[in-house]
Amino acid sequence: MTGHRDRLLAEAVRLREDGHREEARERLLALCEQFPLDPEVAYQTAWVHDALGLEAEAVPHYVRAVEGPGLSPNDRRGALLGLGSTYRVLGRYPEAVTTLSDAAAEFPDDGALKTFLAMALYNADRTHEAMEILLTLLATTSKDPDIAGYRPAIEHYAKDLDATM
Repeated sequence: MTGHRDRLLAEAVRLREDGHREEARERLLALCEQFPLDPEVAYQTAWVHDALGLEAEAVPHYVRAVEGPGLSPNDRRGALLGLGSTYRVLGRYPEAVTTLSDAAAEFPDDGALKTFLAMALYNADRTHEAMEILLTLLATTSKDPDIAGYRPAIEHYAKDLDATM
């Protein structure tokens, strides 16, 4: 049964990647009926709904995907980012902040998670926290020599934009 599931899942993912998203969605929804507890099927189903602009329909699939074990670390990171970002797009800012904060704590080296967290914080009117994350990320990851030259100052101001040197 696992080989059958793997083949069907791979076909649906290939359809999504090739731009046949509606057909992929139909196949993934059928797979969800067959394998309702499968986190990979749930993740791929959420992803295709997001790709189609069906964010509200994606949420329960993302939630099912991340509820328990079963995803690879990379897929778990992607599912958490997708869920947090989807909450943000839907205006569910507290849930977005919580999801992305927890994900950034679980994957502390992931700059994309921190970036999406900063956007959610901005939407939740927590602009100081958002700026701190973005400035710290910029200071620590930029290869731009002009930015690197100001790294100590940027890191200082990231902690408190109202501070003076």
